[in-house]
Amino acid sequence: MSESPIDKILRRPTVSDLTGLSRSSLYDYVRKGFFPGPVQLGPRNVGWRESEVRAWIDSRLSVRT
Repeated sequence: MSESPIDKILRRPTVSDLTGLSRSSLYDYVRKGFFPGPVQLGPRNVGWRESEVRAWIDSRLSVRT
């Protein structure tokens, strides 16, 4: 039986560090559907799936000129 890799949940500061997006830009992109939405971790806590964040970064790199 092979184990699948664990998809980490990244908190907002880490997502901002990886993407270069500020907090307000990050949530604006989510609202507009340009960035994956967060996962609700608790009443006031959210995080993002690492695989979705990395896929978004890869998609941005593929459209650069």
